[in-house]
Amino acid sequence: MGLSRPSVPVAVLVFDGVRLLDVTGPLEVFDVAAELGTGYVVTMCSPDGHDITTSSGLRIGVDRAAAEVTDVDTLVVPGGECLVKPGANAELLTSIRHLSRGARRVTSVCAGAFALGAAGLLDGRRATTHWRHADTLQERYPAVEVDPEAIYVRDGRVLTSAGVSSGIDLALALVEEDAGDVLAHEIARELVVFMRRRGAQPQLSVPARTPRPRRDIVRALCDEVAADPAGDHCLTSMAQRAGLSTRHLSRLFKEGTGQTPATYVAAVRREAAIALVMSGETVAAAARRSGLGSDETLRRHLRAQPGD
Repeated sequence: MGLSRPSVPVAVLVFDGVRLLDVTGPLEVFDVAAELGTGYVVTMCSPDGHDITTSSGLRIGVDRAAAEVTDVDTLVVPGGECLVKPGANAELLTSIRHLSRGARRVTSVCAGAFALGAAGLLDGRRATTHWRHADTLQERYPAVEVDPEAIYVRDGRVLTSAGVSSGIDLALALVEEDAGDVLAHEIARELVVFMRRRGAQPQLSVPARTPRPRRDIVRALCDEVAADPAGDHCLTSMAQRAGLSTRHLSRLFKEGTGQTPATYVAAVRREAAIALVMSGETVAAAARRSGLGSDETLRRHLRAQPGD
């Protein structure tokens, strides 16, 4: 499959109340990567070495206590709503400080950023977390520059990611750094990840950021655009599908979404095109598949994108 590489020890620090997908998302990436010869060796550890119970009630077996783990290349601290509550768990913070001391990379998923912040590992750094908790993270740790939009943020050896599924994006970024883009893309395909998202991409897509329209017909049109950005979504065509005049549709659409139909369609197409390029499509193919049309239009949008 792939060339065998030196061992890359990964420590995943779990605790009672951890969110299951924050753990299993990155684990699946590392597991497939190991099958392809990357050398990832994952150790599940907890502060006291005991098995833990996730927020969903599932028990997870633990390999050893955090204090017994001495060889760590990459530390992963998953999240859980319990971490957002004031009053950090002292044993968890001791474990984080121990495991991070010699680690090449320290990472968190979702609310795991709160644990890194409490351990002092985010002071003077940029970081992100789930958009719903970004303001709380900023208020609690003013020495941290919180980016509420990014899927993941890297500042030196510390990487923080947003909510739940972004842990997969973070793990894919780590694999790309260690083994190259081709292998990371192969893993994404194996896991049926529709598009690999880069760190600077917003946590919420255009449809998710747009207020959900109250009127069924406007909701249906928004869903059609999101499902097929390259489709025929000119105002006349949309009005015909809705059985409305163009003027009436424009008014209802603006009332429901705060945007004109044309503005909404353009935003969805732009976001789809950028995501396609970042997942490996050529500019020409991405422009065509997204409905954006012009290569040059897409290039202008790409030049305006911030770096990862």
